[in-house]
Amino acid sequence: MWQRIISIIIKEFVQLRRDRRSLVMVTFIPLFQMCLFGYAVGSDIKDVSLAVWDASNTVESRELIQSFRQTEFFSVNYYAADYDDIADRIESGDAKAALVIPPEYSRNLHRGETVQVQFFADGSDPATGIQALANASLIVQAKGVELMSKDQLNELALPVMLQPRVWYNPAMQSSVFYLPGLVGVILQNLTIMLTAFAIVREKENGTIEQLNVTPLRRGELIVGKLIPYVIIAYVQVIMILVPAILIFNMPMRGNLLLLIALSSLFLMFSLAIGLLISTVSRNQFQAMQSAFLILIPSIMLSGFIWPVETMPKLAQWISMVIPLTYYLRILRGIVVKGVGIEHLWQEAAILAAMGVVTLVLAASRVRKTLV
Repeated sequence: MWQRIISIIIKEFVQLRRDRRSLVMVTFIPLFQMCLFGYAVGSDIKDVSLAVWDASNTVESRELIQSFRQTEFFSVNYYAADYDDIADRIESGDAKAALVIPPEYSRNLHRGETVQVQFFADGSDPATGIQALANASLIVQAKGVELMSKDQLNELALPVMLQPRVWYNPAMQSSVFYLPGLVGVILQNLTIMLTAFAIVREKENGTIEQLNVTPLRRGELIVGKLIPYVIIAYVQVIMILVPAILIFNMPMRGNLLLLIALSSLFLMFSLAIGLLISTVSRNQFQAMQSAFLILIPSIMLSGFIWPVETMPKLAQWISMVIPLTYYLRILRGIVVKGVGIEHLWQEAAILAAMGVVTLVLAASRVRKTLV
């Protein structure tokens, strides 16, 4: 009995060795994911992009800005000229927080009067917003203690006080951050998995030869294959958005039609990448493994769970080639912040370019597969 069982075991390993694609998946995917996620995943937030409006423009105000620069948490990337400039930076996502130093900052300090500096935090990302407020408060308090003379150390009022304000999500609800992201992740998973089996299913069922002898042109066949999934994808968009808004109270502060229009760019990529996976896979198991190879890094590195800014530089560079990264910015920009296309056109252009390139590659692979 054992000899027969051992023979079967040896045969399975021999078949696995001959099936190079399955062998690569078994050995490469776990190693790749462990190295990637072990390096990229982290909860320490640092280098938060900070915009500064220094209306005082004095030695004392620059010393306060330097106090923010000296921490690993903040990175002073932008200098604003007014409140509108600050609003543009935060709405576009270029800055996660803003510091406003009033014109009377230096004068009040010399007079011994308490001066308040304003601090705005982007509440659309509660984890970053909460820590930004806490760190800004500690920095300003430390600066206030530093400016106090020895005779003033027992006084309650510090010469510098922080006036915080949270934009978009004053209650710092985590659901406001995760729900729009969940919409993007679910939509990506469903569309890629659907089209990943489109061609490979024909191969396994033996109907690929029947398609070859039909009078349909290959371009017509590709369009005919994709249109049903496009319709299904738009139905899924509605099915996901409706319960998110009505049941889970996801805000919709922006234009819903704009969101649906920009979602089509992301759908174009997701459907195309699924079709591309289907053409390079020999069976549905390989198609599923290849889909997971794309889906899991997308979820982990796109900013769905952890802000991209908290990741090491290598992980940030990888996130730049993940379409879900840009779609999540569109989702959160429209849903949470209510911004328009003027702040999202770059993300839309990148998604469109990625979608077109992937669709062309998928179409060329389909033609070779059907030959």
